[in-house]
Amino acid sequence: MLGWEFPPFISGGLGTACYGLTKALDQMGVQITFVLPTVVQSQYATHVKLVSPSMQPIHTPMKVQQLKNVIFRTISSPLQPYLTANSYQKKIEESLSQMQASHGRTDKFVGTLDYSGDMYAEVQRYAELAVRLAANEEFDVIHAHDWMTYPAGVAVARATGKPLVVHVHSTEFDRSGEHVNQMIYDIERMGMHAADRVIAVSYLTRSIVISRYGISGDKVEVVYNGVERNGSSNLLVGNTTIKKDEKIVLFLGRITMQKGPDYFLRAAKKVLEKFDNVRFVMAGSGDLMHRAVEMAAELGIGSKVLFTGFLRGEDVNKIFKMADLYVMPSVSEPFGIAPLEALDNDVPIIISKQSGVSEVIQHALKVDFWDVDEIANKIVAVLKYPPLGVTLRSHGNCEVRKLRWRDSAARCAKIYEEALVGAV
Repeated sequence: MLGWEFPPFISGGLGTACYGLTKALDQMGVQITFVLPTVVQSQYATHVKLVSPSMQPIHTPMKVQQLKNVIFRTISSPLQPYLTANSYQKKIEESLSQMQASHGRTDKFVGTLDYSGDMYAEVQRYAELAVRLAANEEFDVIHAHDWMTYPAGVAVARATGKPLVVHVHSTEFDRSGEHVNQMIYDIERMGMHAADRVIAVSYLTRSIVISRYGISGDKVEVVYNGVERNGSSNLLVGNTTIKKDEKIVLFLGRITMQKGPDYFLRAAKKVLEKFDNVRFVMAGSGDLMHRAVEMAAELGIGSKVLFTGFLRGEDVNKIFKMADLYVMPSVSEPFGIAPLEALDNDVPIIISKQSGVSEVIQHALKVDFWDVDEIANKIVAVLKYPPLGVTLRSHGNCEVRKLRWRDSAARCAKIYEEALVGAV
């Protein structure tokens, strides 16, 4: 299994998904070697046993959390997935030309790139080291998560003859709209075409994979994400500037174009015109963070919007416990794990119709991301009419209980088997 983030070091939903899926597969008895692109220091590695590429144990952690069948191998190559890639376009274009000239044989070129500090060079370096690690591992299937690991997945598949499954958690069209980075798109397309099976996190994503990347629908399967049950229900909320009687409306996610933070703020402006006793909390970080702060000030609602920065672990649970409502106005959301986490914490949700999670949760208020008036109307309705919030919470919580990682893992295991049969 090839991925670029895993708890406690996460920058978004991918790390959460990798942990949930890996843990569930482990409980099924599936043996996994998970290759990470960065060394996690021992004081933070409470989830897994870590082994370095030199095969020497880094440490023996205090907690292993019952991942009995998982070995983690780390590569000292920190990938930063959400950095802008424009400055690296020329360099990756050269490497992709080499790949295409060799009909996609990335294994022939891994290790030939040496661009210090270059994100794309790190992707290729990760691929090179993954091939080296694979030579000393016993495995049946390669499972690559998102575009940064696709070159590694293709290279390992070419070197070993093992079937490749690529997992599409997000596409460049989700992250950038129509203004895609051509180089990232090319890597995504190359990985999907080279794969024996493609896993999409929703039918929304599956349709993008088929229509935008030219992948045959026969090899694209949908596996919905799950959610970890929240075992902590008595978290104490620390001191904040929020008054006890204020209602709290939460945005939690990367503050980027994809997540629609501007629509959240515009809706907040309209809500505050009708309902003053409310505070809007934006939890997250991203390239539009500075612009969001400026926009809140320009709209005259700066005192009513609290920016927390990036949250993880117990801080995420704590902010959910404080919230009266969660809003996800994403422009394009392949799935969306945060709404499931909100429901798991008994927080009603308003979600974009342009999201994969809207396919599986019925007891949520759904809006078009661009319809600021309707977002505002629905926020006011939930805050003003408690029975509505109670209904959304209770029924939504029942729904989310049915979305378990064990079901996702069982689907993935079936796809592995199909890939193995097809490879014979």
